[in-house]
Amino acid sequence: MIISASRRTDIPALFSEWFIKRIEARYAYVRNPVNIHQISKINLSPNVIDCIVFWSKNPKPMISRLSLLNHYMYYFQFTLNAYNKDFEPNLPPPDDRIETFRILSELIGRRRVIWRYDPVILNSQYPISWHIDKFGYIANQLRNYTERVTISFIDLYAKNSTGAKRQNICELSYEQKNIIAKSFSEIARSHNLKIDTCAEDIDLSAYGIEHARCIDDRLIAKLLDCSIDAGKDKNQRPACGCAASIDLGLYNTCRNGCIYCYANHSAAVRKRNLEAYDPDAPLLCSQITELDKITERKVKSQRNMQLSLFHMV
Repeated sequence: MIISASRRTDIPALFSEWFIKRIEARYAYVRNPVNIHQISKINLSPNVIDCIVFWSKNPKPMISRLSLLNHYMYYFQFTLNAYNKDFEPNLPPPDDRIETFRILSELIGRRRVIWRYDPVILNSQYPISWHIDKFGYIANQLRNYTERVTISFIDLYAKNSTGAKRQNICELSYEQKNIIAKSFSEIARSHNLKIDTCAEDIDLSAYGIEHARCIDDRLIAKLLDCSIDAGKDKNQRPACGCAASIDLGLYNTCRNGCIYCYANHSAAVRKRNLEAYDPDAPLLCSQITELDKITERKVKSQRNMQLSLFHMV
């Protein structure tokens, strides 16, 4: 089983205490985002968790707790853009997060910290030239601290379109994506970084850009030195290459405040959820009610110990 922590909120930045207490308790409850009264009990024992994939824009609060995860394999998807406070109002300055990235990489190894420059957003304040300059700057700062960078282009949904309209943001054209991809690829290659795209339909292979698997069974297999029998995640968009995982997060709980975020769509719900946060509770930012039904989810390790990397294709 692979744990995602989390696409729905920034657990390392905001709820690392809760997460570690769940690890110590060896279980967590998770609400179904479609049917909120359906709760799954997830076994978090090391013998069933093959890997934990952390998603964060500021994992600094998690770093002091990493020693408590010695019995688990894990890696980080670390989003590091250079937008100003108008786009990312509650994040530390980029240089501070670059330092956090370096510290994290030195602790767990560059293979286990993947840089995400996403989403790429264009408007009058952030033209293509600005992105090329900032991408180059960050790539130079991280060249010895990661092996890969994943990029994506802004997608507008009902959940993030209001903030986008206020900032005159539109989805990128085919031509704009190609211009950015070509420049980013050249920069990444000059810094010995592999580059791929997250859930993008566009074919950028002409620039040496692959389609990513952010929850990557291939990387996990290398980290564990055995094959992983994990299928594709059918709950994600068709262009997503991720392996199947179980997400422990809850929408409408992130305090990073990014104007392009799809995970927060109701200020009132977010306020209510954050008021319910209890680091000792089995549910993140939620309390169990008489309307809830709890079911223990059947999980198991997907490691194939009989097939080592030495015999893998």
